[in-house]
Amino acid sequence: MPDHTPHAVPALVLHDAPLSGHAHRVRLFLSLLGLPWRSQVVDLRAGEQRRPAFLALNRFGQVPMLQDGDVVLADSNAILVYLNARYAPQPARWLPTDPIGAAQVQRWLSLAAGPLASGPAAARIDMLMGRPRDEATIARAHALLQTMDAHLATQDFLAATHPTLADIAHYAYVAHAPEGHVALDGYPHLQAWLARIEALPGFLPMPRSAIGLRA
Repeated sequence: MPDHTPHAVPALVLHDAPLSGHAHRVRLFLSLLGLPWRSQVVDLRAGEQRRPAFLALNRFGQVPMLQDGDVVLADSNAILVYLNARYAPQPARWLPTDPIGAAQVQRWLSLAAGPLASGPAAARIDMLMGRPRDEATIARAHALLQTMDAHLATQDFLAATHPTLADIAHYAYVAHAPEGHVALDGYPHLQAWLARIEALPGFLPMPRSAIGLRA
């Protein structure tokens, strides 16, 4: 398992799944913040997340899950908020504290838990699990990507003039949408946004599955 812990520095432990976009958003933010962390891979196919030892820490049986000493947190967006508030040198940059800025980021975090999860993420999961292609799911994915592309035609990042937790929460499932037969051709502003995220110092890519390549 990968170990990102400098010597003699206690590490955060991330219960992880390499091909999960939800897990990747946490890995990405940990890397962007330069935090020491250790990945504990959970074998989802074997049902490790449903075993008593795991459920004792997280009753919902979700990955990712973060352990920070005695603190145990599940839900990727909640983990982002926690890491930002506790460890980011400039937390207001990633999650603004002014009412409008905070609301803009929260709006996109809600979209990440809704249309992103039921669109690009669901289409990709169908392919990873060997399920039949679902045209309705793919249509939902394109509806979201069209809206995001139009939005990004007028600004460089989703919720502000600089990257925020909104961008971190959306990156992986958009970048890997072609693995679910959701091509990124025709979305130039979205592709430019992906390149901006990938150019951030400390950027950490997510492994690509064997079923597809980014268009």
